[in-house]
Amino acid sequence: MNLTSEDKRLLEELCQQHGVSADKVLKLLDRVRDYEFKERRTGVYDSLREILKSQPGGASS
Repeated sequence: MNLTSEDKRLLEELCQQHGVSADKVLKLLDRVRDYEFKERRTGVYDSLREILKSQPGGASS
């Protein structure tokens, strides 16, 4: 995901305030974007759930 330095700073700040991993948020956003223009989004929720359940910094896709 292409974020400006200001976007990255804001994301880091918000994630820190809410106790959420910025890497995990970026993975979720990337995954949603992967499914965005598919005619059928079968499996998107399972894919997102897999990311949410993964350990911070884990290599789950």
